Amino acid sequence: MAPLITLLAVTLLLRAAGAAGIRPLRSWHTSLRGGLAAMFTLTGTAHFNGMREDLIAMVPPTLPYPELLVTLTGGLELLGAAGLLHRRTAPWAAGGLTLLLVAMFPANVHAALAGLMVNGEPATALLPRTLMQLVFVAATVVVVLPYIRALPLRRSAATRTALPARIPESLPE
Repeated sequence: MAPLITLLAVTLLLRAAGAAGIRPLRSWHTSLRGGLAAMFTLTGTAHFNGMREDLIAMVPPTLPYPELLVTLTGGLELLGAAGLLHRRTAPWAAGGLTLLLVAMFPANVHAALAGLMVNGEPATALLPRTLMQLVFVAATVVVVLPYIRALPLRRSAATRTALPARIPESLPE
């Protein structure tokens, strides 16, 4: 629940700062990127602190090297959080984090079905956890969408500048 609260609270705080006059935070898109960065910083650091053993236990038994997987996913979450903060890397970071959320979801399913303890409490039940995961995936996709929509415009602009204004009748051999 802490990641969801972090996502919502930081996004709303950044948006409020934008409404109060901080120009770079005037868009929901930028505020959402900041909220996601805060959330993934929170979840990424959990892979290396007191929650590490709980996260290792969450890795489904069919996967090899659970300690390594927890380290890798934590590192990727932290890299993704940093990438979200820069406009040029944000779509790549958000796309990668979307894939990471999907790839890590089986660990949440395993934790819920096995009745594991996470941070001293029972793992979140499957339905609420699935709904939270959908919110996280939706948020990362919302960050990527404007960049995807802009691709045809960028391609057509690049094509117009890459082609000569007029194609000559005969080309040298």
